[in-house]
Amino acid sequence: MAIGFVLMTTHPGKEATVRQALEKVDLVTAHWMLFGEYDLIARVQADEEYALTRCIVEEIRQLPGVKDTKTLIGAEL
Repeated sequence: MAIGFVLMTTHPGKEATVRQALEKVDLVTAHWMLFGEYDLIARVQADEEYALTRCIVEEIRQLPGVKDTKTLIGAEL
């Protein structure tokens, strides 16, 4: 199983729009508004790392209102 956390900066005033759009992304299992350097964080979970990265690059990063992202991918050691 692959799990990632995507930190997002949105364009001003677009936080709520992006948050609503995240609810429609299948692999997003949770998301929260943040205060500080980033505006939102989303937890993304997939069976394979390929599906995880594809979701992040092709779906989340393309959402209208997303200005920048930083992704943290969990690893099992």
